[in-house]
Amino acid sequence: MSNHLHLVLEFDPAATKTWSDDEVATRWVRLYPPREATEAAFDAKKNNLLADAARLEITRQRLGDVSWLMKCLAEHIAKRANAEDICKGRFWEGRFKSQVIKDEKGLLAAMAYVDLNPIRAGTTNRLDHSHNTSVKERIKQVRDNPKRLAATMMPIHGSIKPLILNIKVKDYLELVDWTGRQIRDDKRGSISKQVPNIVQKIEDDAARWPTRVKAIGSGYWRVIGEAEDLIDTAKAIGQKFLCGLGFAQSLSKIS
Repeated sequence: MSNHLHLVLEFDPAATKTWSDDEVATRWVRLYPPREATEAAFDAKKNNLLADAARLEITRQRLGDVSWLMKCLAEHIAKRANAEDICKGRFWEGRFKSQVIKDEKGLLAAMAYVDLNPIRAGTTNRLDHSHNTSVKERIKQVRDNPKRLAATMMPIHGSIKPLILNIKVKDYLELVDWTGRQIRDDKRGSISKQVPNIVQKIEDDAARWPTRVKAIGSGYWRVIGEAEDLIDTAKAIGQKFLCGLGFAQSLSKIS
């Protein structure tokens, strides 16, 4: 978007512990390449890192840190944006907000929320014109190869396990399209009778789904899931309450 971005990702901090020292060093130097873009300079920087055990351990931790990921991403975007505007100074308003997604309903809701961001913002009224979204990329892939409609949903980048719900690309595109029609301001409170099968598969009451999606931005805060998920997470981190618990409890009452 013009002033912010959203990412839905699977993050495993422990994954870096399985990497060899060589892989850690290689990934780091790819992330921060030497000024001289030569193979010799690359190897020299990599070997210097491998020779420093303490620094290599810090590097391993940073490669498994979501905060460091956001630092690298935000810094890169800010520098490019400032260069385009021929200016200096702070680009982002503040630190990023992260939310832990506890179940697949929450994951699908977060994906739909992000993919519908341009629609909600009024920058476009068509999913295939929603720049920088995964849904636009999925639509392009289907147009290039219609057989992909029957493929199991997988991330745009990376390789994680398919959803337990075994959702197909066709299901997801129908889900996002239908959801977008329900959350339009001029259709508030109106639920279409032609509810996609995927909505009926994940919700007992179709009216809950648009509310669940909108809550990603305003109902939940640190944790996305059912009320029991928020209660368990609060106990695990030594808190009595998590913002969003009241909403999660009320969601089950929608009919």
